[in-house]
Amino acid sequence: MESDKKSEIMSKAALAVKKEEDARAPKITAKGKGYNAVKILDLAFEHGVKVRQDAELTSILKELDVDSPVPLEALDAVSIILQKVYEANASLKAKKDNEEIE
Repeated sequence: MESDKKSEIMSKAALAVKKEEDARAPKITAKGKGYNAVKILDLAFEHGVKVRQDAELTSILKELDVDSPVPLEALDAVSIILQKVYEANASLKAKKDNEEIE
């Protein structure tokens, strides 16, 4: 059973993407496999960052180096995901601000 869990962890891949306001394209800000992927996900959850599971997109982006811009063929998908994440984060912030006011 322990071997199954280790195998599952080692098969994980995760990456972080961010778009700065003045940047032309989002960049890969972190990436990892296995235990490093778990750490990236743990940090995201700990900081309230929205996470999306997309094996196809990950398979494209994991080949890039950290600080590399997202390639054109993945740009539409990443833009849609980032837009949803930013909207969700803004909504959560507004909700939190409203709770603090009350």
